[in-house]
Amino acid sequence: MTNTFYHDVLIIGSGAAGLTAALHLPEHLSIAMVSKGELKDGSTFWAQGGIAAVLDNSDSVDMHVADTLKAGAGLCHEDAVRFTVENSKSAIEWLIDQGVSFTKNAHDTQGNESESDKNSSNDYHLTKEGGHSHRRIIHSADATGRAVHSTLVERATQRDNIELHSNHVAVDLVTQADAQYRKIRCTGAYIYDIDTDTVNLWQAKVVILATGGSSKAYLYTSNPDGASGDGIAMAWRAGCRVANMEFNQFHPTCLYHPSAKSFLITEALRGEGAHLKLPSGERFMTHFDERKELAPRDIVARAIDHEMKRLGCDCVYLDISHKSAEFIEDHFPTVKAQCAKFGIDITQEPIPVVPAAHYTCGGVMVDHNGRTDLKHLFAIGETSFTGLHGANRMASNSLLECIVYARSAADEISRIIEDIDKPHYQPEWDESRVTDSDEDVVISHNWDELRRFMWDYVGIVRTRKRLERANHRVELLQREIHDYYSNYKVGNDLIELRNLAMVAQLIIRSALERKESRGLHYSLDYPNLKTFARDTVLVPNNFAGQDVIVGPSVKTACP
Repeated sequence: MTNTFYHDVLIIGSGAAGLTAALHLPEHLSIAMVSKGELKDGSTFWAQGGIAAVLDNSDSVDMHVADTLKAGAGLCHEDAVRFTVENSKSAIEWLIDQGVSFTKNAHDTQGNESESDKNSSNDYHLTKEGGHSHRRIIHSADATGRAVHSTLVERATQRDNIELHSNHVAVDLVTQADAQYRKIRCTGAYIYDIDTDTVNLWQAKVVILATGGSSKAYLYTSNPDGASGDGIAMAWRAGCRVANMEFNQFHPTCLYHPSAKSFLITEALRGEGAHLKLPSGERFMTHFDERKELAPRDIVARAIDHEMKRLGCDCVYLDISHKSAEFIEDHFPTVKAQCAKFGIDITQEPIPVVPAAHYTCGGVMVDHNGRTDLKHLFAIGETSFTGLHGANRMASNSLLECIVYARSAADEISRIIEDIDKPHYQPEWDESRVTDSDEDVVISHNWDELRRFMWDYVGIVRTRKRLERANHRVELLQREIHDYYSNYKVGNDLIELRNLAMVAQLIIRSALERKESRGLHYSLDYPNLKTFARDTVLVPNNFAGQDVIVGPSVKTACP
């Protein structure tokens, strides 16, 4: 038995972006937020490092903008960067008002500030990460995501107009003709309820995609299991353009241990002086960049990948044991405790690390208000392409983007929603001609094959031959998945596999179109940088046609 539900706003995803949007929308609107797992299962909860913002008097908007543009390798849209950074302070102030407990400046027993806090004109401790010229990362120890997410969830549960639904997986968006604008508009989504094993119709005046990124397309990733690119795939199928999908950031330092699933070692360790070392104990970043361990993530990840392949070693090491045990415990309690579970005492020994897929820099094209090409469909957070990150996301700009664009999207929705008609009747989900599958092993096999060839052929270093092999494999998988999807009842694994294959194909197509090496896309066939930087924009055959503008797509490359 399927059901139909109606709300003013449907938010798909329950991370920082989705929660911020919900809390900024007027309290008279009925809001439903659906999460594919438990609320804490998204990427926000596990984010460690912090949020970049201009909070110190010795820092400036122009300096933060300049650092971001440099890290983005000529592809950042300066208007998006400036919009984000100019709103960074108010975003942090809003989080503090919500009750987020950020780490404050430390004092010794005589009331003296610690060395790292002496130059700060702010009450809060600010750290420094790769690509930043200034200490501007506000954090909650080394568990910032948990502090932000738990606070926003608590706020949302206190609001009578916000419904939070766990174990609900979006299958596809629902659209209808809009006579007033002679175009289609988004009016909801078909959503699979894991607990009842049914697909229900959820209708709304406005839909917000806040489903996170797609790093689960790779075999090794720092992301939780749910990062399967659901929002990007659904938006593409519904007629929205995507951009710059070839730029998938590989975090340089993920814990390497046979029993550790996907634990990220925060960049803040390097910001506080940790050294990257070879198995011999020799430091190596001096051979790759003058900024050494504080170089942007693409440079550090490629350096580690190079050394691992050169030496044939399974990992390299991140060492902060030269700092005092008290300093490490104070700044990195989460990392210390997690490593201790695997017998690693970071106060005494280095941490074995490897690069892992971490962040999707491309996504669904949006404007400053989060509007997509499909009318009344918004995308925020890692699902979206705002132009902020360019060819390489600078550390700790991601949570900032979530908060800034979620607030902006909520403001735009508040402005227009009273003029939006209630959606028309839509047919319920029809599964009368499908059967229960007795071949779920096919899903497991295809899932594993996809992630392995993406890692081998579309990873940190690419060649055209590898990309063409990957493209051939993903086309075969798409046909197999389509056949399976058409004949059997859907389940969580099949929905995610379908989306992962779609997003993988978008990544491969984008990578094949970029005939240069820039930022996170490094090709042995095209090692040089082109004179002009261009976004890779893919347009679906069923383009929805709202023509969202996200800034110029052709710019002179950075020197």
